[in-house]
Amino acid sequence: MLDDVLSRARGLIGRWEDEDCGTVTVKEFCRYAAAVDDVGYLRRARAREAAGEPVEAPPLFLAATMSWEDGPAEEELRPDGLAVRESPCTQGLPVRQVHGGQAVRLTRAPLAGTRVTASRAVTSAERKHGRSGDFVLLGLTTRFTSPDGNELTAVDETIVVLDALPKKVTA
Repeated sequence: MLDDVLSRARGLIGRWEDEDCGTVTVKEFCRYAAAVDDVGYLRRARAREAAGEPVEAPPLFLAATMSWEDGPAEEELRPDGLAVRESPCTQGLPVRQVHGGQAVRLTRAPLAGTRVTASRAVTSAERKHGRSGDFVLLGLTTRFTSPDGNELTAVDETIVVLDALPKKVTA
């Protein structure tokens, strides 16, 4: 199965897919801030909004958003708990994934009212061998841009793809 993942990933390297994230709002910024318990941001953002001043997104707002769509129903999640959308190159394969790391480049925080586009691509695919066996490392990059094409945030992440665990045999 790992050869299938590797083959699919190598076929996608460098192919960017764009997603319109819509226009970001103060409400979304504040929901994110509440989720990360940043009460100070909430107060400042609501005060700026009430004063008619521009409101910037919290620094990791874009990087922390896994999807701009409604989330899938629980029965639509993969066995490892991830949405199919968040599992590139593995659809229909008996594999599991773990997050291998992330680097975030913050260029410019979007202001409320900014339309944002997320562009995502597989950037690398490599088969490796470790103590627990073979695995594939997938490199992904997501670039968030404003309508003028300027980068707001970029996220480079590594996904570790492993064979699925064998099913337990019961007596």
